[in-house]
Amino acid sequence: MRQYPGYAGSRTPPGRVLLDVGKFALVMALFVLLLAKGTTTLGYQWQWYRVPRYLFSVTPGGFIAGPLLKGLMVTFRITAASMVLAFFFGLVAVLMRLSSSLSARAVARAYLELIRNTPLLIQLFLLYFVISPIVGISAYASAVLALSLFEGAYISEIFRAGILAVPKGQWEAAYGSGLNSWEIHRFVILPQAVRNILPPLTSQAISLIKDSALVSTIAIYDLTMQGQAIVSETFLVFEIWFTVAAIYLAITVSLSILVNVMEKRRRGVSAWAAGKRRS
Repeated sequence: MRQYPGYAGSRTPPGRVLLDVGKFALVMALFVLLLAKGTTTLGYQWQWYRVPRYLFSVTPGGFIAGPLLKGLMVTFRITAASMVLAFFFGLVAVLMRLSSSLSARAVARAYLELIRNTPLLIQLFLLYFVISPIVGISAYASAVLALSLFEGAYISEIFRAGILAVPKGQWEAAYGSGLNSWEIHRFVILPQAVRNILPPLTSQAISLIKDSALVSTIAIYDLTMQGQAIVSETFLVFEIWFTVAAIYLAITVSLSILVNVMEKRRRGVSAWAAGKRRS
């Protein structure tokens, strides 16, 4: 049976895996050694036993989420709401950019250039300190709007790449069948583009989770803000920030693994289909 790259028979050699694991273990060991030496020099006393209470506690009344878990739930809510709105903004922007209307293309281009060429933190401050008092929206709404506008600009480029990757013959066949532009995008182009844009969209969701830490600057008690509050109260600087970093790392690594699985499956299906066509 013929094997194709990225499909059933393609595997990383076990020796390469062990070598990579060994390198990672060595780097982590050096990091822990330097950290231990540095904290000893500073006279810092590790108090890891105090950290679990800020994650959760179990009482006779049941499970009680600590401030870090409560902050994580706020981070998830902000990320989910921002991702939905970013998806909408990105889709509208790419349809405007690919339309035949000059004004629509100009508006979409201005949106992309403005958002992608200014820092997210400045956009967040502008919405919260300038626009929010005028229109009367909350800090939470300001954070969601800033994140969704920022991520939507990048998602629109992902959509654009996926749409332009659809073969020209599909467009010609759709136009030849008498469909209008909306029906062509809805029934022919977007369904084919989805399989190409799902992995980069998941990668953008990872970026959104990391970018959401900036909402702590406008007093939203997400995971980062809860960490700051705990540190200011307990002075557990290293323990709390390592815990917060570990939580973010666990979430982003899980999503990264999902992205890799999706990409391998897509490459495997494409290679299998190519093999079937050649056979």
